[in-house]
Amino acid sequence: MVQIDPPSIFANKECGRTIITKTQGTKIASEGLKGRVIELSLGDLNTNEEVSYRKIKLCVEDVQGYNCLMNFHGMDMTRDKLCSLIKKKQSIIEGSVDVRTTDGYIVRMFCIAFTKPQDGQHKVTCYAQSTKIRAIRAKMVAHMSELGGKGDLKTLVKELISGNAGDEIIKDCASIFPIKDCHIRKVKVLKKPKFDVTALMEWHTDDTKTDVGQAVAPAEAETLVAGSGGRL
Repeated sequence: MVQIDPPSIFANKECGRTIITKTQGTKIASEGLKGRVIELSLGDLNTNEEVSYRKIKLCVEDVQGYNCLMNFHGMDMTRDKLCSLIKKKQSIIEGSVDVRTTDGYIVRMFCIAFTKPQDGQHKVTCYAQSTKIRAIRAKMVAHMSELGGKGDLKTLVKELISGNAGDEIIKDCASIFPIKDCHIRKVKVLKKPKFDVTALMEWHTDDTKTDVGQAVAPAEAETLVAGSGGRL
């Protein structure tokens, strides 16, 4: 049994263990672990129950001793959360796009949103016209393309975990049609660059813990005795 070691962007470092058969002959245990995909709740990874509807997929990239070094593999939303958002008398708007990060990952992102009644509306339904749905979908695709292409995969995952992307899309689409409950519901890693141990270890080094040293007390001014220096 080996320890699962998630990336440093998550708060909880001890999130579970996985089993593997011991090395026998030419069948090496570490080779059987590499490529294994493990699904965990974001609520368990960040010790925050409010985001427990997020499911994070992590893939074992390397094995060091009894620790499995993992990398991001995908993100999804639980079925009960998705079903709680779907209701009658409103329109569902979905969009998807493939983006390439600066470090060579190709990621497919899916977004979902729902229309809501306008302020002061008396009508029961709030269906959107097809032209407005297309305009909102174009905004979704543009925002996801910008989000994925402006940095590396680690930066993208941090943005997805924070959950601010949906709120920004709602603000951008407010002039077209009022929408609510906008989420990037699913993320899939389609293609990865060639395995690099140095790049993997960057996922497991904490950026916040940098050695800045200790504060040095200011030097006190020395009081010189008259005639203590120079020639007499």
